[in-house]
Amino acid sequence: MPRKKKDTEVNSNSLKARLTDNSAPDMKPVDQPITEMLEINYMPYAMSVIVSRAIPEIDGFKPSHRKLLYTMYKMGLLTGNRTKSANVVGQTMKLNPHGDQAIYDTMVRLTRGNGALLHPYVDSKGNFGKQYSRDMQCAAPRYTEVRLEKLCEELFKGIDKDAVDMVDNYDGTLKEPVLLPATFPSVLVNANQGIAVGMASNICSFNLKEVCDATIAYLKDKECDLLEYMPAPDFSGGGQILYDRDQMQSIYETGKGSIVVRSKYTVDKKNNLIEITEIPYSTSSDAIIDNIADVVKQGKAKEINDIRDETDLDGLKITIDCKRGTDHEALMTKLFRFTKLQDTFSCNFNILINGNPRVLGVREIIEEWLNWRRGCLSRELTYDLNKKKDRLHLLEGLEKILLDIDKAIKIIRNTELEEDVVPNLMKGFGIDKIQAEYVAEIKLRNINKQYIINRIADREKLEKDIADIEDILSKPRRIDKMIADALADVSKKYGQERRSELVMHETVKHFEPAQIIQDYRVHLMLTREGYLKKVTMNVLKKTEDLKLKDGDEIVQDIEAENRSEILFFSDRCNVYKAKTYDFQDHKSNDFGSFLSSELEMEEGEKVVFMHVTTDYKGKILIGFKNGKAALFPVSAYETKQNRKKLINGYSDKSEAVSFLWIADEEDPDLVARSDLKKAVVFKSSLIPFKTTRTTQGVQLLVSKKGSSLIEIAPLSEVGITDPEYYRIRKIPAIGYYIKEDSFENRQIKLFDDI
Repeated sequence: MPRKKKDTEVNSNSLKARLTDNSAPDMKPVDQPITEMLEINYMPYAMSVIVSRAIPEIDGFKPSHRKLLYTMYKMGLLTGNRTKSANVVGQTMKLNPHGDQAIYDTMVRLTRGNGALLHPYVDSKGNFGKQYSRDMQCAAPRYTEVRLEKLCEELFKGIDKDAVDMVDNYDGTLKEPVLLPATFPSVLVNANQGIAVGMASNICSFNLKEVCDATIAYLKDKECDLLEYMPAPDFSGGGQILYDRDQMQSIYETGKGSIVVRSKYTVDKKNNLIEITEIPYSTSSDAIIDNIADVVKQGKAKEINDIRDETDLDGLKITIDCKRGTDHEALMTKLFRFTKLQDTFSCNFNILINGNPRVLGVREIIEEWLNWRRGCLSRELTYDLNKKKDRLHLLEGLEKILLDIDKAIKIIRNTELEEDVVPNLMKGFGIDKIQAEYVAEIKLRNINKQYIINRIADREKLEKDIADIEDILSKPRRIDKMIADALADVSKKYGQERRSELVMHETVKHFEPAQIIQDYRVHLMLTREGYLKKVTMNVLKKTEDLKLKDGDEIVQDIEAENRSEILFFSDRCNVYKAKTYDFQDHKSNDFGSFLSSELEMEEGEKVVFMHVTTDYKGKILIGFKNGKAALFPVSAYETKQNRKKLINGYSDKSEAVSFLWIADEEDPDLVARSDLKKAVVFKSSLIPFKTTRTTQGVQLLVSKKGSSLIEIAPLSEVGITDPEYYRIRKIPAIGYYIKEDSFENRQIKLFDDI
């Protein structure tokens, strides 16, 4: 049922008197608790803004909108000709005394000419500005003309049949509706924004036809999937909605979330132009042009020669003049990332329900609207029922007159005083005062059998109508059927095609930072002390001596691209991901970037291995101290989210002693050795391939007398003179004692150090 306005005024005279009364010289100021002060002075103001200004109600309107539209309705602008906007503004001030400019601004947003609403309520003539441009201002109200759109018929149906409560205006001289008895969920059909005290509301617009279809489906089945009928919002400015069903489902359920909207554009390859014709609802063409100009100044869009606003009477158009050889699609992907050509609409479906603000999901909004609409329809039917019963009551009295018309004429003729006519008719025919008044008012020319018989013939129809209305009021299903029929009629009359195109989020190309990063060859050097030295090929050619910290040494040296990614493996089984271009180019006398700080590593954590990749192809082989080895794909570290730290990067069951990268198509010979001076040579394919990075691997060397694996290395780098002596063809293996002359001098020294 429609709510009644609550009196939010608080009498604070007594408090003010206590605070300001200084008449007594010995009277001290009274300490006022801040909580009491807020309750008395601030809360009424806050509630007034929330209830009476900023937050829309279930009929889809704020008070300012409602007062304006109702004034135009009473002025006859639903069917008449247009009138000057200034006339409407002046008349609206009888209900809304907040100033003519505020009223006119409210009207402008409701007009077809402004384009802010998906389904405008005001038919306009003249310049009303444009929602998509802050520089295109509307003309003064004396120059423009307005009337109500035909759609407004659905807003006022039943308003003259007590469908909603009517209350006094601010000075008690006029009546105005508390809500408008809209026959469709207008709260969802048009966008509505408002900022109150401590809360706000931001409701996006939905397609009228889709809203009506969804509401009808909900009437039939409350568990229906609303996304099948109204898959997403529909904005007056069009554009492309990057559609994510799960995200949209969350918005429908909670009433909160963000919708990503992109501009629509066409490419004129002949003239090397990009023409933008639709932009997100939440931005303006002026803001977009400023954004693009800033991007060009920053050197992020060197492909652009010029940008200009070519908006005219045909609609919005922003033209970008490109340089020769420009990849237009790549340029637009970049502009979507850095400008308002792609923007988000933040949903906050905060609505007043019976005077209380509530954030509702779409399903809850439809349910609340249906409950309210049922109340309006019941009141309208009750009004019709009472009118028909009153009419039937009069006809019942007229029927008694039919029995003896001459007697009625004789009674009236023989009555001396006029005030005695009604009492005499009541006494003569046994009818009540209302019936007698009706008979007495019949014109002399109508006192004939034909007239009376025709009136009485209406009685049967009235009795059927009354029975039907009473049946409807007793059966909620019939009321729901009337609501559904009205929704279907509205959809048929005023429905229009969707303006905002739905594009699946995963099919859209997104900007990658690497697109604006210069690519070139670099050398990456990892040192034992945890420094990463990144030098260009030119620096490497110019110097033979690279400065390192005292006592430090290079443990890995990899040639890479500036756009590649680096995986850093730490001694605590974490893997850190970074882009090569995240690190600055170093000079020959620089120590390098300290990885512990750059990667925000844990205290005492060290990098033990790094791998550079551009495509996450290949395999990682890890040797563990307990003699096991694990082989799994590099793609196990590829993630859709841009996470910088992957915990559980590899197994923590034993300490890792060696890391190797192996190409997918290769099966190299490897050498493993233990601290017992034993070694084996084996093919990498001997280690079973696993898909998870946390695999513990398989036993490669059997642990004897507490022995440990100390290294796995490529055979080509070790330099064994008799590799077949150490060859194994199955695992686990005990290993072979190392011959003194089997390894080159470099490796012999390494073994001697054990």
